[in-house]
Amino acid sequence: MPLRLLAARLAVLLLFALSAAPAGAGEFTDSAGRIVVLPDHINRVMAADKSAEVLVYVLAPSKLLGWVEPVPGVRLPKTVARLPVLGAIDTPMGAAAAARLRPDVIIDISPVTPERAALADQIQQATGTPYLVLDGSLARIPRMLRVVGLLLDVADRGEDIAGSAEHAINALRGRLLIEPGTGRPRVYYGRGPTGMTTVVPGTRVAESIENAGAINVAAMLDPAQGGIATRQQLLEWNPDVIIAQRESFYRALLHDAAWRGLKAVRDKHVYLEPSMPFGWIDDPPGVNRLIGLYWLSVILYPAEAQDDVRQLAQDLADKFYGIKLTDAQIAAMAKTAGIPESDTPHLADLPLGGTGLAPSATPPGRGGPLPELPTSPTTPSYQMPR
Repeated sequence: MPLRLLAARLAVLLLFALSAAPAGAGEFTDSAGRIVVLPDHINRVMAADKSAEVLVYVLAPSKLLGWVEPVPGVRLPKTVARLPVLGAIDTPMGAAAAARLRPDVIIDISPVTPERAALADQIQQATGTPYLVLDGSLARIPRMLRVVGLLLDVADRGEDIAGSAEHAINALRGRLLIEPGTGRPRVYYGRGPTGMTTVVPGTRVAESIENAGAINVAAMLDPAQGGIATRQQLLEWNPDVIIAQRESFYRALLHDAAWRGLKAVRDKHVYLEPSMPFGWIDDPPGVNRLIGLYWLSVILYPAEAQDDVRQLAQDLADKFYGIKLTDAQIAAMAKTAGIPESDTPHLADLPLGGTGLAPSATPPGRGGPLPELPTSPTTPSYQMPR
């Protein structure tokens, strides 16, 4: 929706919304550099987008007011299964929900841009609800988990999940340090039913592929095409590995004669991205991507010693979402995702509760300054660690 039209709708909502920030609060500087006044205790959180939805669900599910979209395909815990669908904040449905429900805070983990910051200011002014814009890029996920954990009074939970995030990120980085540059595979990630929508380097959705050290063939895509590839372009790029977001594209790659000339198809390096309960690369580009880092290392570097991704998926689903994935569910997912059997140690044997680093700051006192998240550049970009 155009920003001007949304602003007009928000002006109407202002008639029945709160008009002032809560009293007795602390100041927080968000990733857009905005200073936001927050209440002492946050018990009701509205997610502005799906990445924020997953973050709050993982840290403090009892404080999540509702879903941005329905979560299909898996049985959710009762504490969240009955939550209403509120819509994204940049839709009329979501904006109306923000005014009607009067949450303690709105959390937004969309890419940090001037436009998103302006939207946050407009909604905050219209509803009287503190609105935080946070940088959820992959490298900043551990820091974000710790800070939001402090804000939501679940610091121990935030520290624990942050430790898991650091392990996932650092394990992949360590593997790439010993992987020769000549061994980096060329990858195409096909989104949507036809797979002809893809991701270009430097975007939030492309981060997982870039962190895995793969060469994104969509780098050759003309920016004017807006991330839309053609069948002919994919045939010319001829990637080593193709990852399909949707089953329809995955099945087409396996059964459509037009794709048989692709190297990835001939070599049987075509994989369906797992999505229980959220995507492992995308949908959304949030903390749900952490298990995807282990998975990408398995399918991109199969010759190396690998983690037991099947067990990791079960353990992380339980740890993050409170979901018990059955062996049958894991086996069905592994079949299309290319996940092999493994005898490596289970997640319970890994240092998930911390990383051996200095402990994070203690929770702030009432009314005191709250921790800041580093501000993001106007146009977010991701660079591989050196």
